[in-house]
Amino acid sequence: MVPNQYDNVIYTEADSPARVLHYGEDFIEEHMPVGTRVIFPKPPMQGLANPAAAIRYAINHPEGCDPLFSMLKPGMKVTIAVDDISLPLPQMTLPDIRQTIMEIVLEMLADYGVEDIHIIVATAFHRRMTDAELRRMAGDKIFNAFAPDRFYNFDGEDPDQMVNLGTTELGEVVELNRRAVESDLVIYVNLNLVPMDGGHKSVAVGLSGYKSLQAHHNPKTILESDSYMDPYNSELHNSVNRQGKIANANMKVFTIETVVNNRMYAPPLDFLAKPEEMWTGFDKSKFQAMKWALSKAPRAAKRRIMHATPSPFELIAVYAGETEAAHKKTVAKCFEQYLVPVEGQCDVLIMGIPFVSPYNVNSILNPLLVQVMALGYFHNMYRGKPLLKKGGTLIITHPCYDEFHAGHHPSYIEFFNRLLPETLDSHKLRHKYEQEFATNPNYIQMYRRGHAYHGVHPFYMWYWGENGRNHVGRVIAAGAESPHVPERMGWEWSPDLQTAIEMARDTEGPNPDITLFHVPPIAMVDVK
Repeated sequence: MVPNQYDNVIYTEADSPARVLHYGEDFIEEHMPVGTRVIFPKPPMQGLANPAAAIRYAINHPEGCDPLFSMLKPGMKVTIAVDDISLPLPQMTLPDIRQTIMEIVLEMLADYGVEDIHIIVATAFHRRMTDAELRRMAGDKIFNAFAPDRFYNFDGEDPDQMVNLGTTELGEVVELNRRAVESDLVIYVNLNLVPMDGGHKSVAVGLSGYKSLQAHHNPKTILESDSYMDPYNSELHNSVNRQGKIANANMKVFTIETVVNNRMYAPPLDFLAKPEEMWTGFDKSKFQAMKWALSKAPRAAKRRIMHATPSPFELIAVYAGETEAAHKKTVAKCFEQYLVPVEGQCDVLIMGIPFVSPYNVNSILNPLLVQVMALGYFHNMYRGKPLLKKGGTLIITHPCYDEFHAGHHPSYIEFFNRLLPETLDSHKLRHKYEQEFATNPNYIQMYRRGHAYHGVHPFYMWYWGENGRNHVGRVIAAGAESPHVPERMGWEWSPDLQTAIEMARDTEGPNPDITLFHVPPIAMVDVK
């Protein structure tokens, strides 16, 4: 662990410093009421000294199967599938760990005379990565040697490139990429940022189409998941695992899973990951200078700066081999980095929503993505019990801009402006409109030929917040630019945090238990 350890749970005193509530395009500072419990992420675990050596060791000493080299022979067909740029967040400093893994794997394949190699970015219904993004992730050598014919984005709408492998015992369809299914070996290169990632989700979701995604990307499955960040209590993962077992029964899959730490900030910004009590005078001066500069910059410029500033994530573990055996160790390592023990739930939970999510890399955090960060990801960042009591009040701080990236999120615009005014009910939205958006030929072409998320993707984002919506009593968006965006999503609006806290006291009583979940960097709570 790094030096300067700090307590992960602090109670606000009368003279406590102002807390920084969210990062990215803007910084917001607020003083918390006395007695507020503030939960901080754990410090970053120490990165491995020699990542390349650790990767080679993992693939030569895999979990639950023979070493990779023993599976290779001349003339075989190999597909390397790799996670897309939805992780990590923000993008990592170069070289990307996926580049390092692929270079090692490709060198080994060449040594054993394997020439029929394709690299597929497992996007499922995420947007296609641009050539510049592919090059950044894989490096010049791999991009120049393989793109575009042998290094490309998955296309879940190409009927000639999809094959049905059957159904699970519950009737869940397993439809996957033909090239991968017909390969002699699939090597999956995974980057785990949170314990929801990896495992069977890599192949069974990343290389799947609409018929398969319907099995678990639906409100019923999400509602039955007791934190989908805890895969052992997640109906989402149960469904994916059933599909993954069918996939692995029909394909030879060798998994390489990596875990990175939560070192989100490089010097001179690394003080942002610490409790404000630990800031030096110089740290405070730097923060105020950054806050002032961002307040003066145009919104587009602030976004460019945010997305262009990479994070120095470090590899803390790598496991390889049979999917479930490797993933079990991956999840344990994620929990070791992220889980913060917490005693008891709270009446009021305050969360600052950052301006970056898995779905707006080099893009805009639109209102539906603010929703999925609040009620989807952050609400589910727990093991045991949710941090907020059932029916409690969630306060988020975010400007909730009414802005969308027309090239990346075209169907989001229609979903937000046409469907949500009619109903917020996930089940009604699914039954009345999902098929229309999923089969819309314009949205399909923008997904296949442009860089748009699939037409059905905004439904998934709305479903992803289903268990949060059913758990939380009130959501108050503090500091939203205008009331209409939060109100369209069924939330309340307040001009600032202090007003939102007073609004919460109307329902939670004059002295509610208040908790501030102080992220980023990433953290999870282990609520007792």
